[in-house]
Amino acid sequence: MTDLPLDDEGLIRLQKFLALSGVASRRKCEELMLDGEVEVNGEVVTRLGTKIDPAVDRIRVAGKRLPPVSGKVYFAFHKPRGVTSTMSDPHAARTLEEFVRVRPERLFNVGRLDTDTTGLLLLTNDGDFAQKVAHPSFEVEKTYVAQVEGQLFPRIIKQLREGVVLEDGPVEVHRARIIEATPAKSIVELTIHDGRKHVVRRLLAETGHPVTQLSRIQVGPVKLGRLKSGEMRELTQDELGTLLDSAAL
Repeated sequence: MTDLPLDDEGLIRLQKFLALSGVASRRKCEELMLDGEVEVNGEVVTRLGTKIDPAVDRIRVAGKRLPPVSGKVYFAFHKPRGVTSTMSDPHAARTLEEFVRVRPERLFNVGRLDTDTTGLLLLTNDGDFAQKVAHPSFEVEKTYVAQVEGQLFPRIIKQLREGVVLEDGPVEVHRARIIEATPAKSIVELTIHDGRKHVVRRLLAETGHPVTQLSRIQVGPVKLGRLKSGEMRELTQDELGTLLDSAAL
């Protein structure tokens, strides 16, 4: 997609760009435009032949954002346990560099996961994207599954949903549910947008149920799914478009 047939001004006809982006055939893309389903920078565009700058213009089809065309890359990565969320650390047993060294881009992680925490970590070479998606002010939700000590009861879920105050301030829990509960251990799923250090572990410890295992299974629209430990995949256009909107990019 970075080798688009642009004119001398770096522009391309909108319906051609939509077709090359995989939206639909050229004819169907023209129909979508005529039906008022295509927006460029917030304005509905129905005039066939309209040219756009695919690196700058914000394009939506039926309300869905199409990512801009650039040399930036965006990956979902399943971080294994024991891997430190950094590309370089002489004191760490294992780092992310082990998994990205085959890539030609200089990748870095969006936020962090504790060394003992597994699951979804986003990787990119887009610094602005990484900073904004990780920043709590943009409220990108993150969902975790935790195994904790002891039996969880509905009153603990109610306590989580009402908010728990830690030593560095309150934590707002958007959703929480018990997946499994036995006298010895329980499994809980919770969704927050807070990115403070060890926040999930501290949150659950505050309720009297220390975490024994923790995994992040979703960031915004991106789900870990069946991605195997140590593997990564490119984000889909829908995933990336939603994240760009969430981060006001």
